[in-house]
Amino acid sequence: MFARCKELGLHLVAHAGEEGPPAYISTALDVLKVERIDHGVRCLEDLALTQRLARDKVPLTVCPLSNLKLRVFDSMAAHNLLQLLEAGLVVTVNSDDPAYFGGTINDNFIAVFEALPLTLQHARQLARNSFLAAFLDDATKARYLEEVDIYFCEADWGG
Repeated sequence: MFARCKELGLHLVAHAGEEGPPAYISTALDVLKVERIDHGVRCLEDLALTQRLARDKVPLTVCPLSNLKLRVFDSMAAHNLLQLLEAGLVVTVNSDDPAYFGGTINDNFIAVFEALPLTLQHARQLARNSFLAAFLDDATKARYLEEVDIYFCEADWGG
């Protein structure tokens, strides 16, 4: 099915590496040929995979409140979002079925920024990553990335 979708010009994405092991991420990349991984937080358990994801700039759409609900992490303070960013991964913050898991995208951002030692630079990187991971043409991506950079350079952050 994934091969047929690729033939039709559709983008390929798979859930992997949230409740299942890092090998599921590798399988999604190697067998299904996906462009983006939904979740992927367990990639850090496999150094070679983490390096591959960083090198190939494979986006991970992380859903922190979902990760808590599914007991991937015992608390938001234990979430590995910061480590994913520090590993150079194209990580984004998302919501995952808010009616079931609770929380809009804003709730997910608030939760991680309240629980983790994330900085303004992390906020900027997460904003940039959201456009790097989006299925947009290169010119549109470049325009949005420039807007993010301008915003973070020009905004009055009170400091």
